[in-house]
Amino acid sequence: MERKLENPTKLFVTMATVYCSLLVFSNVIAGKLIEIWGIVLPAAVIIFPIVYIVSDVMTEVYGYRLSMRAIWTNTFVQLAMAAIFWVALRLPHPAFFGGQSAYETVLGQVPRMVLASIVGYWLGDWGNTITLSKMKVLTKGKWFFLRAIGSTLIGQGMDTGAFISIAFVGVLPLRELFAMICWQYLFKCGYEVVVFPVTRIVVKKWKEKEGVDVYDD
Repeated sequence: MERKLENPTKLFVTMATVYCSLLVFSNVIAGKLIEIWGIVLPAAVIIFPIVYIVSDVMTEVYGYRLSMRAIWTNTFVQLAMAAIFWVALRLPHPAFFGGQSAYETVLGQVPRMVLASIVGYWLGDWGNTITLSKMKVLTKGKWFFLRAIGSTLIGQGMDTGAFISIAFVGVLPLRELFAMICWQYLFKCGYEVVVFPVTRIVVKKWKEKEGVDVYDD
């Protein structure tokens, strides 16, 4: 008997935990810039597209209300991480400890990355989640490919523009900043299109496990 989920399940908690963990990882490595074929990107680009895939699966299976609960929880975790790092860096250290500057270089960027992440994440994931939810109603649960990709195009555009601007304004020249926004947006959207067959299988299997509606497209 298929049912509509109203409360968190064990599988939902598992997915929400993975979702939150991926965002924590991405914020820690976001300040590291990488260069691929002459294109400069933040290192978090290797993780963040997966966040949107998990978000799509979570929204598709559990709906808007439970997905927003995961989003709120993640926001508090990100803020707690930034506060803990800030305090840890300012605690006194012994004279023989030679790693303070390295810690400051790496972890000192995290509060700014967290701010950029939260603003971009709220704009992008809100746009992604609400677009996917509304399109699901309009399509009566069909055409998951169009819903997943359409919501990603909107969400990633809002997220990428906000995150890169806040994280790197004043650090990079405006030309490089704009190029990074464009390339990261294309990379993230292209990534989700390529791995969509895997996303579709995960959604179907996850729905079967939870006993909710299985889409037919």
